[in-house]
Amino acid sequence: MSTAGSGEARGGTGPGTGGLEPLAVAPPPFKVVIPARHASTRLPGKPLLEIAGKPLIRHVYERAQATAAAEILIATDDERIAAACQAFGAEVVMTRGDHRSGTDRLAEVIALRGWPDETLVVNLQGDEAGMPPALVDQVAAGLAGHERVGMATLAYPIQDAETLFDPHVVKVVTDAQGYALYFSRAPIPWHRDEFQGGRQTLPPGEGFLRHIGLYAYRAAFLARFVAWPPAPLELAESLEQLRVLWHGEGIHVGLATEEPGPGVDTAADVQRLLDFLGRGQAARGASRDPGGAFKP
Repeated sequence: MSTAGSGEARGGTGPGTGGLEPLAVAPPPFKVVIPARHASTRLPGKPLLEIAGKPLIRHVYERAQATAAAEILIATDDERIAAACQAFGAEVVMTRGDHRSGTDRLAEVIALRGWPDETLVVNLQGDEAGMPPALVDQVAAGLAGHERVGMATLAYPIQDAETLFDPHVVKVVTDAQGYALYFSRAPIPWHRDEFQGGRQTLPPGEGFLRHIGLYAYRAAFLARFVAWPPAPLELAESLEQLRVLWHGEGIHVGLATEEPGPGVDTAADVQRLLDFLGRGQAARGASRDPGGAFKP
């Protein structure tokens, strides 16, 4: 079920969008859970890493505060993270330390809180300090508008061949109604004839989509998801969402209304985030006159 003017995506014919078109609606009531762990393999202690005078997790929390979420929780198994989050006023849920992913941590929060089956929950990962608040609202609206699925996510057009062929960038293809057919680290769809002639440019007129790691779930669906064992495709691609497709369930993919900023996974990402935050600060400053008043 779609609503005209909504922030989700539906089947369409726009070039460069993989058949998706953005729509815009006020998001339904939803909750945000931010999973955070201290034991990152590539950047230990990442949530507490100070960036522009604040711990990384606070940047993410402030992004969530700018959304329409009815409730925002930080889920962690680490007392250091919990103390830092409580110090800036966030509500924290302590979870087990044996979770394989943030999704499992999210499911535990739902169970601990006893949220009803129909509750909409957005998983905003604890390192996504560049995620636009509008996309959090959009993914919640996308799930609410597609009642036959228990999960929704977003994608953004790929503009260059380097991104398409980067295995660290996850690609997605959808059907005409915006439901995921497959996610892969490989370039999809594969243009046999065009790529035989070279891989330096994208084939004209075709939309490739980069998956954005932002998810909305129905609480009942998430309980089923975490009970399933990892699927063969999931293990091959190291992509958790493929477990859903393997079990024959759907994922709605909306066309993001704006490009997300950088997340933080490595030390190099920290500088990219600082640059991103600096550009945002400069843009806000440019919207004021010399006296400090906002321009109309």
